[in-house]
Amino acid sequence: MIFKKAKLERHISLKKDVRNSILSFCKMKHPNEGILILKGKSKKGHIIVDGLVIPPFSYSDPTFAGFPQSFLPLDLDYVGIVHSHPSGSANPSITDLHNFFGLVSLIVQSPYEEADIFAWDSNGNQLSMTVID
Repeated sequence: MIFKKAKLERHISLKKDVRNSILSFCKMKHPNEGILILKGKSKKGHIIVDGLVIPPFSYSDPTFAGFPQSFLPLDLDYVGIVHSHPSGSANPSITDLHNFFGLVSLIVQSPYEEADIFAWDSNGNQLSMTVID
């Protein structure tokens, strides 16, 4: 038990302008899913999301959005992805969990309003999230 590490409780802080950009992007892509890469910093389980990247060669349809990771430039500020669910459910699908990227996945459910963004870890557990200035 000497080397047992305490479990990190992840918490997401999302900048308000980033949240607004995510919501606008999702509305623009509807009825297809939209996908973006989250940029930010992570320290001791606290993830601050302060930027977005449109992934190169991304593709989407009404039930899936993705991108080839091999075309991404190396950037240590990538902390996860955000994508929309036009169907209205914010729960991660098995496909979402199998294609997990980074530390966090944000899912935005239709109709893409401020209360429609949810954060998840790679096991499908919901994470706490706050919006900051």
